[in-house]
Amino acid sequence: MRGLWALAASFLTPLALAEPLSVQVSNAQGQPLAGAVVAVEGEGLPTRARAGTQAELAQKDRQFRPQLLVVQTGTEVRFPNEDPVRHHVYSYSAAKSFELKLYLGETANPVLFDKAGVVAVGCNIHDRMSAHIVVVDTPLFAVTDAQGRATLELPAKAANLRLRAWHPSRKEPVLSSEALPAGSTQRSLRL
Repeated sequence: MRGLWALAASFLTPLALAEPLSVQVSNAQGQPLAGAVVAVEGEGLPTRARAGTQAELAQKDRQFRPQLLVVQTGTEVRFPNEDPVRHHVYSYSAAKSFELKLYLGETANPVLFDKAGVVAVGCNIHDRMSAHIVVVDTPLFAVTDAQGRATLELPAKAANLRLRAWHPSRKEPVLSSEALPAGSTQRSLRL
């Protein structure tokens, strides 16, 4: 019986020791910034998603849904076309370059995002269609709400943490990075 309690405790301990980190993101004028990506990277956190992890960036009403997708490195992304017209999805971004030529319905294979960074996605047929996929080397990520807030649960075992952030309004496809002191429960960022 003792062995079962020890096993159960080993699974519950990381969850019980998690500490919430509240992040407030604002623009240069100090206004809350909705739709900003925040992520925490550090030692003790897995950098790659589990094998088989998938996400989806659909095309519907001649728009990408969602227009901002955050995934962990190693995630496969599917690009289903839910429109009655063909789309030609592509990216020439340094983090991931790919092309899915004219198609309707489901694409044959998902695209593996195996390098961290910001990936701008477009449609070669419909110029107004655009989206971003932000690939991060951590399972700890979120997108800010309408008030520019996001909360992440930091495991106690992680060390040398860095807070990363990005917003589609930024000109450069690079996430900002700053050290996150141990025991931090609140952070404010300006992008």
